[in-house]
Amino acid sequence: MKNIQIIEPADNCAYNIYAMPDEDFKLMFPDGQDIEFVEDFWKRIGPKKASQIYSALWPRLLKKPEVQGIHGTLFVDLTEKKRIYPNKRFSDDPASAH
Repeated sequence: MKNIQIIEPADNCAYNIYAMPDEDFKLMFPDGQDIEFVEDFWKRIGPKKASQIYSALWPRLLKKPEVQGIHGTLFVDLTEKKRIYPNKRFSDDPASAH
């Protein structure tokens, strides 16, 4: 299992973290990515499979104090962040060097 954090633009966004099976993680974050945009994910694998994977996350909400690392970040409705992560890797962001 891998842990992913979902970030969306709502003022009350909780930045929740969910467990995801390794097979689904590889579909959402291919080729070593650790950043993905929900729109790109849906387009890449198709709405039926994307919906199955996305919907399966909700029952696997984790308690943040118990999380042992975050393996990926999914941005929802935040396409403006694409300029920060052109390679869809956390290391793209200059602030990640700190």
